[in-house]
Amino acid sequence: MSAAAVALPRARAFAGSRAADALLLATAFCVTFEKVHWQVAGAVGLADVLTILFLAAYASQRARDWRVDAATASVLGFFAAFLVVYLVGYFNLETHDAFAQFGKGMIKFALHFGFLLAAVDYLTRRSPAFYWRALGFFVAGMAANAGYGILQLLAARAGHNLDQTVLAPLTGGASSINIYGAVNGTSVYRPNALTGDPNHLAIMLDVPLLLLAPLYLRLERGHRLRVPLALLLGFLLLVELATLSRSGLLGLAVGVLILAVPYRRYLLSQALLAPLAGVGVFVAYVLWSRREFFTTVLRSRVDTGGKSTSAHFAVYDFVPQVLHSHPLFGLGLNNFSVYYEFATGKTNWGPHSFYVALLVETGIAGTIVFALFLRFLFGRLRETRALGRTLAAEGDSLAARVRPLGWGLTAALAGTMAANLFYLTMQFYYFYVFAALCLAAPSVFSARIGRKTPAMTSGGVT
Repeated sequence: MSAAAVALPRARAFAGSRAADALLLATAFCVTFEKVHWQVAGAVGLADVLTILFLAAYASQRARDWRVDAATASVLGFFAAFLVVYLVGYFNLETHDAFAQFGKGMIKFALHFGFLLAAVDYLTRRSPAFYWRALGFFVAGMAANAGYGILQLLAARAGHNLDQTVLAPLTGGASSINIYGAVNGTSVYRPNALTGDPNHLAIMLDVPLLLLAPLYLRLERGHRLRVPLALLLGFLLLVELATLSRSGLLGLAVGVLILAVPYRRYLLSQALLAPLAGVGVFVAYVLWSRREFFTTVLRSRVDTGGKSTSAHFAVYDFVPQVLHSHPLFGLGLNNFSVYYEFATGKTNWGPHSFYVALLVETGIAGTIVFALFLRFLFGRLRETRALGRTLAAEGDSLAARVRPLGWGLTAALAGTMAANLFYLTMQFYYFYVFAALCLAAPSVFSARIGRKTPAMTSGGVT
């Protein structure tokens, strides 16, 4: 069935329900809280529970009418394509551990992509106001996670394990801040907040930093959100730097380069320089006050010859080896760790690259499907930016929000892809919430075409 055949008019007949609304927003808020999980038939996270409840509420809402629009139909097609790749790859499994890992991977895939499918459909049938609420909850969850990371860092410096105090009674598990090493007997702490790794936290924070930046720059002078967003962006940047993550900074740099083209006239603006100056002064003070300590730490982070850096590059050596034996469908979903243990005898190292995991576990077929999925994401974001230009031509005030949104989402997606050269956060829950926001945006705001509203600003449509 073609996408056109299942497309629906842009009528706002679907009002949703309070339960589905609350569960979608709660999932978006908690999606980065990886440490909040329980050992029940494996690790069951808070986001897993909220997703299952949201899917149940969504299904009850849509029980009488399962027609979908073109975007949702496309997501359903990708769900089927990935499922075929994974099921064919199942026949390459050889050991009990391999089957167990495959089962875990399939459960996560079903939940993640099921959420993506339902969230895209749900958001496209709701109002722009609800879309902004969902985006706001997503960003607020990231900010809360970052805030916990700062408290975690301060507690560690005072000799306390905040995770043991706050999380252990809730989850029954053990966790702590990451200790990078020591300089003259003083521990070097890297906050991981509610994620499992400081690099995960840094890469996740790339999304709100890059997403909010163009929206902030286009706010009108005197807008009530201008100061709060400036403070939030400065705070998130400080937490990003505190993680000492090279991959996070790589992703941020790629996203900034993309935004620098359409927003080049803002590079010397007070709106941009003021929060950057505030962050710069604070960072300079901290570095100078402990300059010997931080000189040693920073020197170790820029050293590309260390064991950590070598290990990140070494995993790429497995790609030609695996493709030689299983070129089309790889070793099987979620099976890199099984192969790694067999090849090296080590049990404590994952692929540390999304692209290595993709090629090794799903082969050429899976890589092609995922490349098409990324092309679909970028295509929807291109539609969002074009929609912003159309709204600007019609004099609609929403243009000052939609096109910056499109650019912010584009930069965040590109930055996340770059950061995943050496990590694999694109397998995590937050990426699917982010993808839902990308895919739903054009459908949500297209209803404004032809409805003229006086523009709030007269300066450009960037």
